[in-house]
Formats: sequence, C-alpha cells, structure tokens
Amino acid sequence: MTEELTTCDLTYPFSSGDLGETFKTAKNMEINCDQPIFSMLSGSGSKEMGGAATSPAAITANIGSGISSGECELCVEHESEMNWFCGTEQKLICSRCAVVGSCQGHTVTPLATRVTAVRNQLVDVCEKMQLQALRIEKFINQTLTAKEQKLQTAASKAREQVLAQVNAAREALEEEEQRLLEEIQREEERVEQCLLTQRAHWSQALASLSQTRSHLVHTLTHTQDAQLVTSVQDIAERVEEAEGVGEPCDTDQLNLNPGCSDSKLLRGLWSTAVLLGPKAYGSPYLKFDERTVSHLLSLSDDFCTLTFQKKARQSLPYDPARFDCWPNALGSLPLSSGTHNWVVDVGQSGAFKVGFCYASMERKGSGNEARLGHNAKSWVLSHYDGDYSFCHAGKKVPLQVVKRPQRIGLLLDWQSQMLLFYEPDSSAVLYSVTQQFSAPLLLACAVTDRSITILH
Repeated sequence: MTEELTTCDLTYPFSSGDLGETFKTAKNMEINCDQPIFSMLSGSGSKEMGGAATSPAAITANIGSGISSGECELCVEHESEMNWFCGTEQKLICSRCAVVGSCQGHTVTPLATRVTAVRNQLVDVCEKMQLQALRIEKFINQTLTAKEQKLQTAASKAREQVLAQVNAAREALEEEEQRLLEEIQREEERVEQCLLTQRAHWSQALASLSQTRSHLVHTLTHTQDAQLVTSVQDIAERVEEAEGVGEPCDTDQLNLNPGCSDSKLLRGLWSTAVLLGPKAYGSPYLKFDERTVSHLLSLSDDFCTLTFQKKARQSLPYDPARFDCWPNALGSLPLSSGTHNWVVDVGQSGAFKVGFCYASMERKGSGNEARLGHNAKSWVLSHYDGDYSFCHAGKKVPLQVVKRPQRIGLLLDWQSQMLLFYEPDSSAVLYSVTQQFSAPLLLACAVTDRSITILH
C-alpha cells in the first residue's frame, strides 16, 4: 500500500494563500538589509534548518535533513505516521487516510514535498522583502537626499528671484516717487510765482484805480463848475487810465496741473495692487435697474444680463427713467465713495459699451445727450466692429487691444477720482481716466449685438 502511494502522481497546486500563518511569522522577522537572505535564513534565527549555510544548495540540504530527522505524529485512526498533507482539508494525514480514510479522493502531497514547497515559497517571500527593503533604503539615501538638496537650491533661487523683483520694483517706485515729488514741487513753485505776480499786478492796479477814483471823486465834489468844464481833458485821461486796468481773469495758469502727478508706472502698480493684492476690493452686489432698461433690450430674471432684441418690446409702461431710443441700461447702485470694481462678461458681442454716467443723464430722445459716450455726463469703453475706444463728451480715444477680451473689468476709485478699464484675466489696463466727478456715478451699459452680463 505504501509503495503504491509513493509512486502515484499526487500533486497539490500550491498558492500563496496557503501560507497565511507562515507569512505572518515572516512579517515579524527582523531583516538586516546588509545580510544576504540565505545567510539570514540559515543563521541563528533559523535553528531548525541546521548549520550556517549561505547558498540555495545548503538551504535545500538543511530542509531535507530537517524533515528526515524530525519525528512525525501518528494518525489517531490508523496509528500510522502522518507523513502526507491533505490540500483539500489543509491538514496532516497518514497514507491510509488518503486511500481508505476520510481524505479519500482529496488532493494529497507527500509531507516532504509540501515542506519543501513551503520553505521555497518562504525563501522567495523573504528575498522579495529584502529587495524591497533595499529599494526603500536606496530611495531614502539617494532619492530623498537628492530631492532635499534640490529643494534647498530651488527655494534659495526662488527667494533670490523674489528679492530681485521686489528690489527692482522698489527702486523703480522710489525713482518714480522722487520724480513725481520733484515735478509737483516745480509745478507748485510755478503756480506760486504766478500767484505772486498776479497779486502784485492786481494790487498795483487796485491802488492805481483807488487813487484815480479818489481824485475823480474829489474833482467831482470840490471843483467849481467853470474849472470842472475846463478839466474835461484831464478827467478823460484819468478815466482812460482807469479803464486800462482791465478786468481780472482766472486762468489755468493759476491752477496746479493735475498731470504733474500722473504716472503710468504708479497707476499700473496701484491698479494691480487693488485688483490682485491681499486687500483687493470686492464688488458690492450690483444689478441693472429694470426701470432704465431700453425697450430694445431684454433683462434676465436675475437682473444681470442684457440681451439685444431686433424687435423692440411693446406695451412697456412709460417711465421717466427709461431710455426710449438708445439701447442703454443703468446700474441700480449709485457710487459716491470708496473703491469698487466689477467684471462684465461681453462674450462674443460685436457691439457694446460699458462704463459710468451721472444719474442726471438724459433718458429720452435720440440726441447725443442720451447717447453713452457722446456727452459730458458719461464715460464708456466702446467696442464696435472690432474697434475699441474710450468715449467721453463725443471724443473717441482709440485703444490698442491685442487679444479680444471676453470680459471687461471696471474699477472706480472715488478718492483719487479715477476710472479704470482692465482685462481681468491678465489685469492689463486697457484705459484709465482721472476726472473730477461732481455727482454720484451709475454703471452704464449698452449692447446692440447678443448680450452682456454683470458677473459676481
């Protein structure tokens, strides 16, 4: 019976799942990454394998000696050595169990073969663990160390770049500050000199006029009739002299030129700081005032989108605030203080205007007084047929726009009385104007192609 079992072809398809308990033990083993795996397995930590073998052949020899020298347990049912392994029930059995016992028909393997397979698998696992440990050690010692050095170099370079850029901006700003202060000082001295000259001239004229008047009054009140008649020539000369004094006239020469403080560099830095700085001004919630919307436009339900209509809306109630000829609409929030900015999505519209106007701007009729940008009460950026321009009081300033923007930003700083149009994606300034506003401003828009929307 035993000989027949020994020569039969009984195999067991081994899988890594069968080594669960064995692998748990392997995970708890302390691995020295500098020691070969065979040496580790055959060393003091694997006494049952015998000897200090350092090669696969030695490991195999130790496996064989370990199996042959060990005492096998006896089967309780057949009292035979349990030198077979049942793969189906995962237990040790004797040869009779596999033939006539409870494991008849199961997949069985000689214990020595099974032990060899388990040990070989364990060796493979330990080798993989050692290789993984070596890769981790190499990653720590080489990759992470190199990354740390690269990080320090990159961070140092970034700091130098930031300092260089800030220093360049600081130097340019300091030079611009000095230039502007000197320009303001020169302009102030010029105006002061004009004022002194005017004061001296008109003070002298006043004294001369007062003296002539006093003389004429004295002549009028103290001269006899006969003498008065004969003094007509003298009186005429004095009157002519008085008339020659002329009327005082206020001129721009007596005012500080606002252009003396104008700086493209400073304006660009200021607007960038306002738009992108840590204390960037937010936009208060703004929408279009439905009362002002022209019958040529339709207004969205959220009061933020204007859409041009080829066919005018009918049956709109009369409202003095509504534009009746031009396709205009005004914002709902009057502005007379602070700093504010908005973004208007103009999309693919080929004709639109965005800007500001006084609330007193005319709403009725087809004249320029009700047309945005064609009167002194409105300031707008206009786009028509591919051309961009700034319009105010009927005058157009052509703008050079490299890339057609789909959004237009508006910034109003009441303190500096500055109105600025910019491109939100790049924060590039399209146009800026400084104006002494005399009344609160309202957002003003017009569109004759597609639609535009106030974004929040």
